[in-house]
Amino acid sequence: MAFGALALAVASAMPGKAGAEDADWGCQVLLCAAASAPSWHGISYCVPPMMRLITAMARPHFSWPICHTAGTGTPGFEPYAACPAGFAPGTDRSESDNGSLAEQDRCIKTINHCLGPFASDRDGNGCFERVSRPRPRRLQPYYFDIPQASGRRRRFWFDLNE
Repeated sequence: MAFGALALAVASAMPGKAGAEDADWGCQVLLCAAASAPSWHGISYCVPPMMRLITAMARPHFSWPICHTAGTGTPGFEPYAACPAGFAPGTDRSESDNGSLAEQDRCIKTINHCLGPFASDRDGNGCFERVSRPRPRRLQPYYFDIPQASGRRRRFWFDLNE
């Protein structure tokens, strides 16, 4: 339903144009990225503009195609999903090789195995255990926050897998 409303809004903003397939490339990408049931992979109209995008992204100086009508700009990218309850995003390294902060690619929690509020591993009793596991990767790491009629934005997740 959201896909249809977005397609109608984009198509109606283009004078003399008949439908979403006539939208400029940026709007085609946005419309296809917002499709969810099925995703853009299952919509024959969406495959050509999305494959064009994937090909263009591999070129130097790539610039994301924008749908100015929708007011969304470029998509966001979050490669990792939330950590399970009780875990927090983190890293096993304090810094990456180039001195910048390392990617938070782990889910980490600290378990206190000792009783009482004064337990500490500083005195050598080994009360605290640090548990680390790989952070789950998103199947759809890209997203657009699309403005809705209510004034709020709705997040649409998508992938660029061929």
